[in-house]
Amino acid sequence: MLFPIMPDQRFVHLHLHTDYSLLDGAIQIKPLAKRTEELGMSACAMTDHGNMFGAISFYNAMKGQGVKPIIGCETYITRGSRSDRSAGAPGEKANFHLILLAKNLEGYQNLVRLTSKAYTEGFYYKPRIDKELLAEHGKGLIALSACMSGVPSAMLAREKFDEAAAAAIEFEEILGKGNYFLEIQEHGLEAQDRIRKPLVELSKRTGVPLVATNDAHYLRPEDARAHDILLCIGSGKTVKDTNRLRYPSPNFYVRSPEEMWRIFGDELPDALTRTVEIAERCDLRLPENVNYLPNYPIPDSDVGLSIDEYFEKVIREGFERRRQTVWDRQISRNELEHPITNYQTRLSSEIAMIKQMGFAGYFLVVWDFVRYAREHSIPVGPGRGSAAGSLVAYCLEITDIDPLKYNLIFERFLNPGRVSLPDIDIDFCVRGRGEVINHVANLYGRDSVCQIITFGTLASRAAIKDVGRALDMPYADVDRIAKLIPPPVRGRNVSLAQALEQVPELKKQVETNPQVKELMEIAQRLEGCARHSSVHAAGVVISPVPLQELIPIAVSGKDELTTQYVMSDLEKTGMLKMDFLALTALTVINDCLITVKHMLGREINWADLALNDEKTMAVFAEGRTDAVFQFESSGMQEICRKLKPKGVEDLAALNALYRPGPLDGGMV
Repeated sequence: MLFPIMPDQRFVHLHLHTDYSLLDGAIQIKPLAKRTEELGMSACAMTDHGNMFGAISFYNAMKGQGVKPIIGCETYITRGSRSDRSAGAPGEKANFHLILLAKNLEGYQNLVRLTSKAYTEGFYYKPRIDKELLAEHGKGLIALSACMSGVPSAMLAREKFDEAAAAAIEFEEILGKGNYFLEIQEHGLEAQDRIRKPLVELSKRTGVPLVATNDAHYLRPEDARAHDILLCIGSGKTVKDTNRLRYPSPNFYVRSPEEMWRIFGDELPDALTRTVEIAERCDLRLPENVNYLPNYPIPDSDVGLSIDEYFEKVIREGFERRRQTVWDRQISRNELEHPITNYQTRLSSEIAMIKQMGFAGYFLVVWDFVRYAREHSIPVGPGRGSAAGSLVAYCLEITDIDPLKYNLIFERFLNPGRVSLPDIDIDFCVRGRGEVINHVANLYGRDSVCQIITFGTLASRAAIKDVGRALDMPYADVDRIAKLIPPPVRGRNVSLAQALEQVPELKKQVETNPQVKELMEIAQRLEGCARHSSVHAAGVVISPVPLQELIPIAVSGKDELTTQYVMSDLEKTGMLKMDFLALTALTVINDCLITVKHMLGREINWADLALNDEKTMAVFAEGRTDAVFQFESSGMQEICRKLKPKGVEDLAALNALYRPGPLDGGMV
């Protein structure tokens, strides 16, 4: 349902927290985009606490709904220096809140720098900036004074009017006239009522304009209870705890323009229309179809060659090595299935395509760290995915699979219709992966390489357990309900709505037990919310410049540098993302080879082993594949027993078929 808005009663939310304000915001991005469109709002801001975690998802979701996205952040700004780690004077706040909104690309880039430095330079319980950083990176930004934890409001609450006025003037001087606004809010709180008139007077005295906001933390009024439970989850408390964080009114939701006009329209209409004016000044357009490849350092011996020329030189040398070590031997045994001219033609075609698409540097980057691993006796996998279809990758020894021998298609890996970077996943021995990443960081710069953030969510079972704990329900009761949720199907969680349809006992419990009904209702409202951040098991991003010039970065709980964007969002920004996969199977194989050499004096090159050995295939046909990578699951073992693979081509086919698409389509 769409809500028509009177032309003179428009409003835009400029202070809003998604679920990336971890365990404080309960607004998920896709429902938010739909809701803002329903409410007839032309734009909407995202201002999560101290981070930009969801900025790219928010930007794309809003644009998809025809709503202008305004990327922002509710920063923590210190009273003094960001390097100060003291708690502050008794009764004095050490940190305040400040809303920052990106007007344009320059503002976005400065917001990226500020939120990054808040982690790398100012982190002390929270990621913090200070006025020095704000002055250095304030261009292209609009600032709002934030909630009761903002500088002027906090000072007015303590009846320090002159200090509040001085602070407002100082922020306006830092950001430039017209780029700083005093927020006025109305959630039915006594503290807000007390400072309402002083805020209006402060605006008149200083000339800093007022802007009305609503500090939204959940989508609809009926989500207030679920949000309260979310706060309990975040603080480790239960609803019965009296000494806990709670919001004192149910009004922290995404209010409609009509509601905001009923609250402020008679007294402060300009504070409402100003939200639209600010939104119109914000016109961020993120670059599209760009790729930020690191600059591979051409060695001194080849100075003068362009990146394309050096790439082709390395490829041709690799081709000759493969020719001497593989194809000439196959020719001598009459085993080469394709004439060498076919390889030469295919190689030239691939080189031309890679150059045309500007990806020569990408292949050199991958070649370098794979070569480093091999030279330092770190086991590397033979290759996986569509990259195995590249003869260039084979000649660079990125893969060990001859694509012509197995009729693999290069265009499935790379073709002119692909605008994103190619994707080559590399498996490394568990023990050596860190050393390879360290080499990459040393080569391109520590500030240009980091791991990728990921987020755990309140998935169905986790939501039941967390909500049940917050409701102070008996553990046994909560555990019993959680166990009624079906397990994930091929890695996909069964949603609570699906569980209610599939499990009659669960539906019965909800219909007959009021406590279980409340548990399920709240869990469904919170299901899918981001719960915590962690470091992706494999993903690493490599940049041509310090990362915080392009994307926001954070610091994990283990003091590891990470991106603030998840892997899928990084790809949309054009950053080079690599999967450095730690594969236990490689470590086990390598340990076995070392043991065989030590005990039997026999050195085995596993690349020379026959791939269609009858005894080995018999093991697969019997389904005895525990701990065999990608064949260890019970489902894969059952398929092996049914189809009786005879060779490596059969194994490849089985592996390709045992995927969600073919399985869901009934092909297997």
